[in-house]
Amino acid sequence: MTGDSVNENSKMISLVAPFYNEELVVDKFFSRVIPILEKLGCPYEIVCVNDGSGDATLALLLKYADENSSIKVVDLSRNFGKEAALTAALDAAVGDAVIPIDCDLQDPPELIPRMVELWAAGAEVVLARRADRSSDSWLKRTSAALFYKIHNQVSDFAIPENVGDFRLMDRAVVNVIRSLPETRRFMKGIFAWAGFKSVTLDYEREQRIAGSSKFNGWKLWNFALEGITSFSTAPLKILLYLGIVVALFSLCYAVFIFVKTLVLGIDVPGYASILTSILFLGGIQLIGIGILGEYIGRMYMETKRRPVYVVRKINMQPPEVK
Repeated sequence: MTGDSVNENSKMISLVAPFYNEELVVDKFFSRVIPILEKLGCPYEIVCVNDGSGDATLALLLKYADENSSIKVVDLSRNFGKEAALTAALDAAVGDAVIPIDCDLQDPPELIPRMVELWAAGAEVVLARRADRSSDSWLKRTSAALFYKIHNQVSDFAIPENVGDFRLMDRAVVNVIRSLPETRRFMKGIFAWAGFKSVTLDYEREQRIAGSSKFNGWKLWNFALEGITSFSTAPLKILLYLGIVVALFSLCYAVFIFVKTLVLGIDVPGYASILTSILFLGGIQLIGIGILGEYIGRMYMETKRRPVYVVRKINMQPPEVK
């Protein structure tokens, strides 16, 4: 991407958004984003991925697609999850720049023109950073801050804090992301891993325009676990060091008991200390097995080489698997 203006080169902008049971959001989403994209003065497309919705989301998306040829609807065969739906959206997008956005519009589409300006000026990635997350609950803000801190300490590369999926990416960046072979995809990590020259825009996150979030505490926990284990082997190293420390402590304690027995004789063994030691070591072993299981499970899923998602239809096109 050069510094030439977007209008002069007729560069296409792709706005991509996953939808899952968002019938209350669809009308508000299009009424807000279409005027913004129209004002850009360049070709655009809106790629909407229906991630196995069980309500009227698909029907509403198809209605808008019939009325506006710039809207493309990718209908997945079932619910594959947001990361898979976002992958499908990136695969379907053909624009010179691609902008993922949440359909709930907590990330303001009014930022898009400024993103496009920075892209035209030479930025390959334009990150939208949440400077104010007061719309999120205290627990969500705290857990997010803790995740970023842990991940960036143990990973070889850092995920920008308070940056979600909302960003602009040049076609070169999107092509790199699409070429990555893993099927268990943590998109924030993949975006950060790809690198490229980036700039950051700050904004205040808004309240959800309608409906409710599909992420609960348990899903967020598993999402964070996916992120850490997908891009770091630090938990395995920590387990190794913990085992060494416990072994050294046990050796020192054995020497202490041996010397004490030689000097003071044999005393009555304590059941409490024995039980505590057994439970402590048993707990460490179970934690270790669990950590190993997380990595082995991911290896197992990757070796299957199943597709990340299955497309049932793209508007009225025949089914395909990717």
